[in-house]
Amino acid sequence: MNPGDVNLQQLLEQAQLMQQQLVSAQQELSDAEVEGSAGGGMVVATVNGSGELLELEISPLAIDASDPEETAQTIADLVLAAVRDAVRAAGELQQEKLGPLAQGLGGGLGGQLPGF
Repeated sequence: MNPGDVNLQQLLEQAQLMQQQLVSAQQELSDAEVEGSAGGGMVVATVNGSGELLELEISPLAIDASDPEETAQTIADLVLAAVRDAVRAAGELQQEKLGPLAQGLGGGLGGQLPGF
């Protein structure tokens, strides 16, 4: 075998290991919960590591009974901000869990896979 030849058995083993690590990381993300908030905590959104909305809490302090129209708009704005904050946090968690695996595709195999 020439020094530049690829050891297919070793490459297959590395690919299987990376697949197992990816499945494990995806399960961790699915199980993880992160929060985002808005309005000083008046609205709190909880998402899993995949970005799926799990829970939404709205404090009664966010409700002004004397101005229902303005309150409805304010709550809608706070909900959007809280969900966006939670999804951003989930994205950071995804990068933390999946980033090293993505780097492994290009560098961990010695650059032996074309296109990676």
